[in-house]
Amino acid sequence: MSHYFYKCSNCNKEYPAYLIEKELIYLCPGCGKAEKNQPLKGVLLIRYDYSRLQRDTFRVRLLNSSPGKIWNFPEILPLEFDYSRNKFPLIDENRLESVSLNSSPVIQLNYKNFNLFAFDDTRNPTFSYKDRASILVALKAIQLGIKNISAASTGNAGSSIAGICARFGLQSRIFVPKTIPESKRIQIQSYGANLFVVDGTYDDAFDLCLEVSTKNKWFNRNTAYNPLTIEGKKSGAYDIFISFKGNVPDNIFVPVGDGVIIGGLYKGFLELFELNLIERLPKLIAVQSSTSNAVVRFYKSKKFELQPAQTIADSICAASPRNLFMAEEAISKSNGFAIDVCDEEILSAQKVVIQEYGIFVEPSSASAFAGFKKAIDEGFIEEKEKNLLMFTGNGLKDLNSLKLWNKPPVIKKYEELLNELVENK
Repeated sequence: MSHYFYKCSNCNKEYPAYLIEKELIYLCPGCGKAEKNQPLKGVLLIRYDYSRLQRDTFRVRLLNSSPGKIWNFPEILPLEFDYSRNKFPLIDENRLESVSLNSSPVIQLNYKNFNLFAFDDTRNPTFSYKDRASILVALKAIQLGIKNISAASTGNAGSSIAGICARFGLQSRIFVPKTIPESKRIQIQSYGANLFVVDGTYDDAFDLCLEVSTKNKWFNRNTAYNPLTIEGKKSGAYDIFISFKGNVPDNIFVPVGDGVIIGGLYKGFLELFELNLIERLPKLIAVQSSTSNAVVRFYKSKKFELQPAQTIADSICAASPRNLFMAEEAISKSNGFAIDVCDEEILSAQKVVIQEYGIFVEPSSASAFAGFKKAIDEGFIEEKEKNLLMFTGNGLKDLNSLKLWNKPPVIKKYEELLNELVENK
């Protein structure tokens, strides 16, 4: 009997793991819907037999471990595990070790009198937070005997699953919008993925990926559609718990596109709370671009209205967030809030994070810092509170924003440079 099962986030119906995984079912069989340009309905969540966990022992194991190796805790993973041999069946331990995440993700930052930290996932195997989901999807595919994995992406999820598949000897098939940043396209292709550039938006790529993957019976990694993506991203909550030695932050600022990172973090913290390992949930604060702010609008109105989305922060550009409903629940149930910032604020924040803190982030990650600053200006944050910024993608993945910075002049003569340096001394 499996140690986990699937539960619908909408109708609450429960399903045994063997039924969902054997038939490659992704959404609730009863109420699940994946309609074009609409949030997903009937997203499945994975639940465990938490009563079997020895809480005190589990807490000690967590606090004595290092971040980045969630697979050290098979009790909270939807993978088969052989306790007699202390290993995951069919999974090469050397390859598993090769995809270790950043082991020291939390960095303290100085900002006025505020207590500020960053969670830096820009140093993961493919340089983004998306590796957390991709690793789990790849491991499940191996145990299910599946060789082909597909995904729709604005870039990070695609490069992530392409890179992780390369490490595990699997084949990836990636659908991206034509507006994908060139550096992300190159990274995906470099890993040997089959790349399909869609003449449309990310939402169009998402829908096409679903259709083609279903016909070809590829294992689909699409965010929120595959429950393992939420499960993989919950690992960030456990790494935050470990990094802060059980004392979780008051506020966590999360860049939000499809809403799976914030949904996954919420699930992870909720598990820690249900296990009595934390006394409260941190406030989860969704940060979006003002020109791609469907989650912010839904949080305020509780109504979804499709509007075009376009932003310099391509990783959080989604007109129809697929995990919209869980994202809103994460914000509301954690007593957080949703805030949007303009692209100019995002670019300004990116420059500060790179030049003053030395963390090379892409625009979507910088939006977390921009949202933090705006929250301060609007009186939402107190100086005594502990704040954490989620930095989810490396700046090398999107050079378009950096090209907007001023280029240095070309030096023609050594004497000119010497005189200039002397004058400015």
